[in-house]
Amino acid sequence: MRPLRPPLLLLPPRHPALDGARGLAVMAMVMGHTLDALLAPVTRGHPWVQRYWEFRGITAPLFLLVSGWAVVAALDARRPDAAKATYGRRVQRALLLLFLGYLLHWPGWDTVRAQGWGDSLLSHVFAFDALQCIGLSLLVGATLLAVFSGAGSRAVALAVMAVGVPLASTAAWQASPHLPAVLQQAVGGATSHFPLFPWAGYFFAGALASSCLRLLRSGWPQGLALTVLGLGLMGLTHLFTADWSPTSAWLVALRVGEGFLVLAAMNFAPLWLSASLAPLGRVSLWVYVIHLPVVYGWAGTPGLAQRVGPTLGLGLALLAGVGLLAASFLMARLGQWLRGLTLPWRVGSTTLGVGQGVQRV
Repeated sequence: MRPLRPPLLLLPPRHPALDGARGLAVMAMVMGHTLDALLAPVTRGHPWVQRYWEFRGITAPLFLLVSGWAVVAALDARRPDAAKATYGRRVQRALLLLFLGYLLHWPGWDTVRAQGWGDSLLSHVFAFDALQCIGLSLLVGATLLAVFSGAGSRAVALAVMAVGVPLASTAAWQASPHLPAVLQQAVGGATSHFPLFPWAGYFFAGALASSCLRLLRSGWPQGLALTVLGLGLMGLTHLFTADWSPTSAWLVALRVGEGFLVLAAMNFAPLWLSASLAPLGRVSLWVYVIHLPVVYGWAGTPGLAQRVGPTLGLGLALLAGVGLLAASFLMARLGQWLRGLTLPWRVGSTTLGVGQGVQRV
């Protein structure tokens, strides 16, 4: 038996805390979208709902933070050229995320014919959402990792992005009106929910933390380090005036600190808890893609927000959210199973999956 690919191309095993954190984030995201679309206005004032809205503020930053962490964690620390060897696969992944992100914003041909290809339609189609932000950040991050192979230079490059993107956000938003409509959406200051400035800062903060802590074992060692980093960042924000504006570097630092504490908690958590959330975390992309059209509609087909609207009480809205989460998860797993049947020759592609060398006699 002779392997076609060298054994050193094997990727590290999956990080249980990362899968658990990603599963927790996508669970909160699906529930948050469903409750936001279906809860009656009188129910939104309930104290428990208000506390949930506060918690929900960390879900998107956590998702980006974990995505950045996984990009570095998936590299083989024993191979300086591991980033170059996997660069093509990461570019493919980034392009897939960009494609799916823009596809979810397709308004349908009826809207295109009614509005024409003007700035209004372009602003809607090319609005920058979470998938586009992660995809472009992944493309830039994979390029940086491939160019800078040394640990020190790599950490410096990631630190420049993690700190520089939030600090440059105000200037980027001020310059965006002078850019074409498509670039306005990506840079910021338009109608996008997750423009690169400052949202890419979360991605590179996760990549930087992973680069600095990758020599520590998952579990208590990484958990303690993440606790120190999280509390340190949150303590640092108390030295400055609070700024809740969309371009605030202060807010990015606060959310990154909170995200590190969530990752620390997942490192401290029993293995069974991470294992129970991990299956959801591994299909988080497809759960995200499946549930959004159901909640908000797609291509002119109304979703729950238009069909039911904000009319439900807390119990029924929670039941709808749990049902949608379960249905999205089952559909994602079914898609994985069908993909395995139709493409059995392909190595399973996951952010932190273990590649298997193809063998021949």
